[in-house]
Amino acid sequence: MKFWKMNGAGNDFVVLNNLEEHLRVELLPQVARALCERHLSIGADGLMVVDAPDQGGDYKMRFYNADGSMGEMCGNGARCICRYGYENGLAGETQTIETTAGIVTGRRVTSRLYKIRLNDPTTVRLDYPVEVDGVRYACSYVELGDPGLPHAVVPYHNLKSADENELRELGRKLRWHPAFPKGANVNFYELIGEDAVYERTFERGVEDFTYACGTGTGSLVTVLTLQGKVSGHDVQVDMTGGRLIIDTVREGSVIRDLYLTGPTNIVCKGEVTDEDLCLAK
Repeated sequence: MKFWKMNGAGNDFVVLNNLEEHLRVELLPQVARALCERHLSIGADGLMVVDAPDQGGDYKMRFYNADGSMGEMCGNGARCICRYGYENGLAGETQTIETTAGIVTGRRVTSRLYKIRLNDPTTVRLDYPVEVDGVRYACSYVELGDPGLPHAVVPYHNLKSADENELRELGRKLRWHPAFPKGANVNFYELIGEDAVYERTFERGVEDFTYACGTGTGSLVTVLTLQGKVSGHDVQVDMTGGRLIIDTVREGSVIRDLYLTGPTNIVCKGEVTDEDLCLAK
């Protein structure tokens, strides 16, 4: 199998073109688990598979977390796959991608910078406190797309200097909290300036912190915009993997459009020769 390894602000992915590989869909969770294992294979936060469209898009993006579970959508992944689609002649500078959570549109800004319109927020609960170990945490809850990709948004004082192990344990408990029936990606944040935010995301499916989370960043800025804490325009969000920029279109208490801009990087291209990965096509 031919593959690309890409990352967007440190959120890394293995990309396969199933228009050429013709792998059975039921095998893809196994492929994701194998290829995303960092010690035994290529290693990645997730697997993205390009497939034939069935809703009029340029192509379909199938996204799998590192544990093989299917993800509804991935913002940084969508930016990367836009570049993949453009550089492989699957789409032009503006493109339409079919995802499990709905249609996503993308645009090439420069050779490495890509902008996508994220799925619309379909559920927004600004005041949704959650209790963990007797402590009540301020929390908001957002779902993007339909079916909704779930995100918890949690303010955290002195986030940059937080104890990594304590934060990870809290992220794990919130991720599995019964208040979130689907589970949740947990986005901790701290305001660090005007329209400037620092973020750490504990992602379901990866079950740890990732360097970035595009849909989490969009959900975070949705909450902060509706709470009046940021303008919603050119909001800069820093994280371990770099900086992402979010723009919103707000109508009253509703976010109508949500845009994510950030860098992409082609790390390597190659062929999977894993002798432990035996797949019958």
